[in-house]
Amino acid sequence: MTDAEIEQENAAIAKAYKDLLKVSYRTLSDDDKKLIRKAFDVAVDAHKTQRRKSGEAYIFHPIAVARLVAKEIGLDATSIAAALLHDVVEDCPEYSIEDIEKLFGATVARIVDGLTKISSMQKDMEDVSLQAENFRKMLLTLNDDVRVIIIKIADRLHNMQTMESMRDDKQVKIASETLYIYAPLAHRIGLYNIKTELEDLGLKYTEPEVYYDILNKIKESKEEQDEYIREFNALIEKSLDKEGLSYTVKGRPKSIFSIRRKMLKQGVSFDEVYDKFAVRIIYKSDPANEKFIAWKIYSIVTDHFRPNPIRLRDWISSPKSTGYEALHITVMGPKGRWVEVQIRSERMNEIAEKGYAAHYKYKQEDNKEDSLDAWIAKLQEALEGNETNAVDFVEQFKLNLYSKEIFVFTPKGDLKSLPKGATPLDFAFNIHTEVGMHTRGAKVNGKLVPLSYKLNSGDQVDILTSETAKPNANWLEYATTARARSKIKSLLKEEKKRIGEDGKEILRRKLKQLKIDLNEKSINELVNYFKLKTSLDLFYRIGVGSIDNTMLKGYASSRSNALVSFFKNKITRRANISKEELDKDEVTSKYDLLVFGKEEEKLDYKLSSCCNPIPGDPVFGFVTVNEGIKVHKKNCPNSVSLQSNYAYRIIQAKWIDSSQEEFAAQIILSGIDNMGLVNEVTKIISANMHVNIKSISFQTDDGLFSGKINVIVKNNSMLSKLMTNLKKINGIDKVSRV
Repeated sequence: MTDAEIEQENAAIAKAYKDLLKVSYRTLSDDDKKLIRKAFDVAVDAHKTQRRKSGEAYIFHPIAVARLVAKEIGLDATSIAAALLHDVVEDCPEYSIEDIEKLFGATVARIVDGLTKISSMQKDMEDVSLQAENFRKMLLTLNDDVRVIIIKIADRLHNMQTMESMRDDKQVKIASETLYIYAPLAHRIGLYNIKTELEDLGLKYTEPEVYYDILNKIKESKEEQDEYIREFNALIEKSLDKEGLSYTVKGRPKSIFSIRRKMLKQGVSFDEVYDKFAVRIIYKSDPANEKFIAWKIYSIVTDHFRPNPIRLRDWISSPKSTGYEALHITVMGPKGRWVEVQIRSERMNEIAEKGYAAHYKYKQEDNKEDSLDAWIAKLQEALEGNETNAVDFVEQFKLNLYSKEIFVFTPKGDLKSLPKGATPLDFAFNIHTEVGMHTRGAKVNGKLVPLSYKLNSGDQVDILTSETAKPNANWLEYATTARARSKIKSLLKEEKKRIGEDGKEILRRKLKQLKIDLNEKSINELVNYFKLKTSLDLFYRIGVGSIDNTMLKGYASSRSNALVSFFKNKITRRANISKEELDKDEVTSKYDLLVFGKEEEKLDYKLSSCCNPIPGDPVFGFVTVNEGIKVHKKNCPNSVSLQSNYAYRIIQAKWIDSSQEEFAAQIILSGIDNMGLVNEVTKIISANMHVNIKSISFQTDDGLFSGKINVIVKNNSMLSKLMTNLKKINGIDKVSRV
């Protein structure tokens, strides 16, 4: 570069820095400016030799990120300084976190450390599960400071804005990752403008033709749209002025991404999407009259235009958990077109635009209980207690980021917000883990409902608990929130470990009878013999009885016949399982059985060749005309057309582990009737571990009785044991299985 060019670039850097101070949403004190200046000097020094792919000096990137943090998001000087320094430790070996702490204090160092950890993770992002694991680690930095994530979102936004000079495959990868996690995160923290821009830019690089097509159509219709808003405004202006209100009316086009989503969801073309823009009425008000004025404006708008009663959203009385407040109505506007009208005070508008920062600015003024704080606390809990694999976790997490909300009441009348589709179980875990763990049943609006019941806004939910109640695997079918599911999974894991410990003792006794010692060698042989993965798999299956005496005798005889087993091992070449693998603290699922429908029936099926599902994949069954049931993966290319055109021919399907499967059996009893007999029967069934009663009926006739009991058991040996115990009851003459 020539001296003149260097001078020009330095002048541009100085100007960018001055602009940064000017545009800050918060008022900066002299100390704040000193802190930012110091951070700027360190960043300039650290990045002095670096250039971006586009050729410009690297320092423009941290300044741009700091500008987003200062202006768009509106964070404080500490965050602006951290944004300027976000790449320093990673890119410049001369600076360590300790140096940053000495220069700027613990808070800035902690945020920069969090950002450095996230960046170092993203170097190796080819594998989805690895990528998901990295996102989980990134979310864990929320525990240190939520500002880490916010600055990371700003960093990502600037990278998305300046991606032109990157390779195509890199662009698609970064854009997909943005749509996958950063846009939902920005939405959840309440950064709606940034979320919208991230989504639009994501679409620009993942589906450029679609993006530019919609963009051009929006530009073409801009004039017509402005004219429409003027017409709308003219009709209500007089009435609003008459009330002496101070307000502005703006038209806001919907984002390209949301128009695209509507086109796909409703199966319509661009011209058929009826609400391509919204009218926003922003009014001035003191906090005391905000709600009153919002409903006054609502009343004026609906005097002029007919409202759509099912499209009223009142987020002033019950704000979203992101902190968003507004009144949304859809009215039949001029020219017979539906228009969404958003009514907000200036304070609400600021919270909607700035999210987190404005939220805290106003929160300090009135110190109300805070939904965003509550969300961050809940998220931390889900992150800390999470033992699922990372891909499941991120999928669950995303569900909870984007889900629509319902509001339900506790028995005392407190309002709780839950994702749409939540069940009483989710509500129980939302109250407290202890309540969730011991849930026995639930009442909604005074009536008993199953735990799978979907709650609706306005329901009053009462959870019935019992000390003896504990989670079972079905609960995972009912729970929808990440918090409830992660708690249930870890509780079930504990239960399996407990059964495994009992199983180990049973195995020790049984092997002793077969004159075999239980040691690492025999455990390894057993795990290999039964084609399992870990020692806990083995102990658990012994504990629940799916590996019985006969099977163990088979193992003993194969062991004693050394020559046969030597050749067998040579042929199958099953290597010894490593100690680390063998001692893994989990019961793994051997997906070897496909079941259909709610009743989980075993039916004949064929695996479809279009997506070749393998055991463990999420699947569904499709009833064909000539070939019976064909099984497809849920993300099969043909899945959407099959599900939309032939929904009536779709049946639920899932892979299960046959050793953990449960079976229904019917037992018939008869004998001499006496007092307390039913009580004794139910006592014995309850005392038999892993047996549940589905239904029970008894009849007496002149001193004799007969009864039918439907039970759920894991295997035949458990049923035999139960029947033997029932025969011992005084008065019972005959016990048989249907």
